[in-house]
Amino acid sequence: MNTDAVVIGAGVIGSSIALELARGGWNVVVADRAGGPGHGSTSASSAIVRFNFSTHDGVAMAWEARHCWEAWRDHLASSHLTNLARFHRTGLVLLDVDAFPRQVFLPLFDRVGVPYEEWDDTALADHVPGIDTGRYWPPAHLTDERFWAEARGSLGAVFTPDAGFVDDPRLAAENLATAAAGHGATFVFNAEVVDVLRRRDRVHGVRLGDGRVIRSAVVVNAAGPWSAQLNRLAGVGAEFSVRVRPLRQEVHRVAAPPGPGGEMALGVIIADMDLGIYLRADHGGGLLVGGTEPECDLLHWLDDPDEAGIHPTKQVFDAQVTRAARRLPGLGVPDRPSGIVGVYDVADDWTPIYDRTDLPGFYVAIGTSGNQFKNAPVVGRLMAAIIEGVENGADHDTHPVPFTAEHTGEAIDPRAFSRRRPRNERSSGTVLG
Repeated sequence: MNTDAVVIGAGVIGSSIALELARGGWNVVVADRAGGPGHGSTSASSAIVRFNFSTHDGVAMAWEARHCWEAWRDHLASSHLTNLARFHRTGLVLLDVDAFPRQVFLPLFDRVGVPYEEWDDTALADHVPGIDTGRYWPPAHLTDERFWAEARGSLGAVFTPDAGFVDDPRLAAENLATAAAGHGATFVFNAEVVDVLRRRDRVHGVRLGDGRVIRSAVVVNAAGPWSAQLNRLAGVGAEFSVRVRPLRQEVHRVAAPPGPGGEMALGVIIADMDLGIYLRADHGGGLLVGGTEPECDLLHWLDDPDEAGIHPTKQVFDAQVTRAARRLPGLGVPDRPSGIVGVYDVADDWTPIYDRTDLPGFYVAIGTSGNQFKNAPVVGRLMAAIIEGVENGADHDTHPVPFTAEHTGEAIDPRAFSRRRPRNERSSGTVLG
């Protein structure tokens, strides 16, 4: 099989890239080891659309993406699609925390034009009835007596009313894949890439586990947690200033607390680095509880993403849900864990890599898991611009291909996502980026 471009990975990122390349007239083949689009780490995403990042380009990308999600059918431009993922505009409350103070991101909000409100502890309690406004920083393990100590003061928050979440992340990837197929893209599932082919010091396609060969002068690594393995097959990565690694993560489901606290928790997303958690509404009147990688917790890095295990553990469940119950005292902590397990593809500074590589024709959209689902509609356009520019002779390393966001007009600098960038020292060092 011969094609113009091969995209490895049919998650929300790979499917978006495929759509934008196909729209540009490229013949695209997408190969994925799973059985359908979005069946990998995308399906385990909490799909939160928020804007609080530590760089202008991170904020600008997320703010542009919000416009795409809000007009999802228009973004897809596929009138025949009837079952669409939906964006729920709930607003997000980011509780104050010393590790990620307001002065880091509010100037960026002002620059990009993201609306926000600043709340003190009284306003926080008024807007989110039932919340404990206590300051407990830093997060502590449940076995540490400091976890059970009284609050050391109170905290406020920053509220962004335009934040929200996408109700079905897998369906969102499927929507993108269907739209891409409508422009001629071909999807090959249950297809593991076992070799990256070269010819005259340039990428020449991939070999699948069943022996099939897809020949192409352009290959895009959007393989999620398997991206580092694919880079090794391609012989790239030595020139990267940041590395990517697979990280096992759990997101838990619990019933919302009764009364006003439960109602408000269902109506707003809470990002709480003070205790090391986040919460958002779930189907059927429940809550999703995830973690923000506090230093007191042992992170579960993996050598092989396939070794993650599919069942949530009681240890992680108890830690995250008990923290959530401290913030929402009406929340119960069930005896039996319930939730989902996913594997993030994490860059050292929690900032993704969208770039070319030293192997001509081999591109990467990696380090995306955990905080880039929201940006997928824009990532597809950015990667298509980079690929088209480089393939037409641009020296992207010296003079980055320019990219301007369609809806907001913001200039997004690809150097922020370069494989050779200085590490983002302003990063929170967590999924918040």
